Amino acid sequence: MLIAGVQSDVQIGDVAANLGTVREWLGRAADANASLVVFPECMLTGYAFDSRQDALAVALRVNDSWVADLAALAREADLAVSIGTLLRGGQDSLHNANLLIDGSGIVGRYDKIHLPHLGVDRFVDRGEIPYQSFRVGELRVGLAICYDCSFPEPMRALGLAAADVIALGTNWPVAAARTAEIVPPARSMENHLFFVAANRIGHERGFDFCGLSSICGPDGVELARAADDQPMMLTASIDVAEARNKRIERTAGKHVIDRYADRRPEFYESLIRSDIRPE
Repeated sequence: MLIAGVQSDVQIGDVAANLGTVREWLGRAADANASLVVFPECMLTGYAFDSRQDALAVALRVNDSWVADLAALAREADLAVSIGTLLRGGQDSLHNANLLIDGSGIVGRYDKIHLPHLGVDRFVDRGEIPYQSFRVGELRVGLAICYDCSFPEPMRALGLAAADVIALGTNWPVAAARTAEIVPPARSMENHLFFVAANRIGHERGFDFCGLSSICGPDGVELARAADDQPMMLTASIDVAEARNKRIERTAGKHVIDRYADRRPEFYESLIRSDIRPE
């Protein structure tokens, strides 16, 4: 099947314009026969808000008509969409979310857990939805957002949840260019799965975003890479069987590894203790 990552500019606070941009990209993805299309973090709302109040005024609700609109587009194109947005809930909760939408509606949701002191993440509520994979057709998709991938533990949790592909929507500014270059290949190789990092471009309230989106295979090799910060759609043909076979036999009978079967979690207790920090 074909998977895609969209690298696009975003208009802060202009949901209608951003939805129009999404529709255009989905048309191109449909023409390419893509099965999954990954959009950047906060694609529908923008990211660099200066207060919680400003962000709440723009944040969407899951029962609004835009979900049905995107589901209709996904159904018509026979694809699934991973898309970032600010979501407003009961009692004015506010989350930086990544939604997985297919023709039936929302089939997966992830609210950002790891929050940097940056943009709207200074004001949103911390996510509490466990890392998990969601099935769309034959594909099992794990959702994550930006800063999450700087922590190997959640990416491994998605691998353990049987994700074939991690859909990472992100807003990496220019200062994070090395993250865009290094981390996606590393996380895909560590967890032997496909990894789509869809970053935004453009300028927003003092931030310039670096692009450098990528799609990586289970061996960490880049299957597609945006060399700069221009709008584009990356695509890659994948075989999910490659991600599901975790046993890597490099030399028959002499060099065999399995990064899941070979784990020794009984020695990793410190990784889940928040009271331990390097001195």
